[in-house]
Amino acid sequence: MSTDKSHDALPGRRRFLAAGLALASAPAFGLSKGPAPPDSASREFDAFVLEQMRQARIPGLAVGLARDGATRFARGFGYADIDSRRMVDVDTVFHLASITKTVTATAIAWLHEQGRLDLDEPVARHLDFPLHHPRHRGAAITARQLLMHTSGISDANYYRIDFRRPGRDADLSLHTFLRDYLVPGGEAYSVEGCFSASAPGAAWGYSNVGYAVLGELAARVSGEDMRELTRRELFAPLGMTSTFWTLADTPAARSATPYLTTDNAYLRLSPIGSPDWPGSMLRSSIADLTRYVAAAANGGATADARMLRTQSMAELLLMRQPAQLPAWLSGQGLGWMQARLGDRTLANHWGGDPGVFTAAYLDPNTRCGVAILCNVTATDASKAAIKNITLRLLSRPDEMY
Repeated sequence: MSTDKSHDALPGRRRFLAAGLALASAPAFGLSKGPAPPDSASREFDAFVLEQMRQARIPGLAVGLARDGATRFARGFGYADIDSRRMVDVDTVFHLASITKTVTATAIAWLHEQGRLDLDEPVARHLDFPLHHPRHRGAAITARQLLMHTSGISDANYYRIDFRRPGRDADLSLHTFLRDYLVPGGEAYSVEGCFSASAPGAAWGYSNVGYAVLGELAARVSGEDMRELTRRELFAPLGMTSTFWTLADTPAARSATPYLTTDNAYLRLSPIGSPDWPGSMLRSSIADLTRYVAAAANGGATADARMLRTQSMAELLLMRQPAQLPAWLSGQGLGWMQARLGDRTLANHWGGDPGVFTAAYLDPNTRCGVAILCNVTATDASKAAIKNITLRLLSRPDEMY
């Protein structure tokens, strides 16, 4: 799950669309990447998903199921763009929002595997700007704390200022953003707004800025932009050819249009860019994301590629209970979180931003994973729909292939 910001869009970033879209009549679109499921099971599942979409007023949705390191199916439903009636398919690109954090965590774990980074050493020794908690100068901030949201770096000023840009990538570089936010004298710096009262390692506090630091740390340790590192060492081996770090690289013709629902309309939003890209800016298709989820649920490997050693993947999914962990979580791992879903306890991460709501669930015990992408701002109804679809898949996975 995520505590991403999800502010209403500004009037200049949206326009009214026709009200009353009949989602229940939208045909399923998108072919399975694995063996085709039985016709009866396929029809039943399609009807179930479309009903969940209708109830939650979700314009477009993509869903993937992985098991034993392989994609069992990936499908699209509804509209990627309402005006043009362009349908969602398995290659439609969605904004992943905070699921991005699990990818950044994987990159950090890979660097740890390579012996380039100790998760428990002070990260400040690798950076070219000072990083310390101004209220607890004797306590170093480590990569493990950043991964677990226990670094003491606060998002208060991050939400107050809103660094996002509609329709384009961020103006600020990651490095400039971090210096402005974390270094005394920076334009976004304040003790109260940038750091919590808790010492590093003492308490949980969700931090988008903390994950931005991890992206900069990866660059300083590896000698290259983390985006290039992940393209070569993660996306390419897994065959993820429709995964993009920037809006400039994302093909508009294949992108899901983000929407906000009102009582009687769908409001079209602009995609957003933000300088804290290591925590929120990745975009991907369900075909690609399901490959990634397949590896994560299967000890770090798919049938033909390995992204992490089994021990490293297990460490990402080792759940702890730091102080002040919110009630909706039962554990915090490195990047991945843990929560109850029905009668199961699953590793997961949600993502949300204007016009997008995403979720990924892992069940390492059964080596199953589910990914779901929606092009609508999260609501209570859409959250319930995503949970219902995930439970349906994990309780009856054998029916789907």
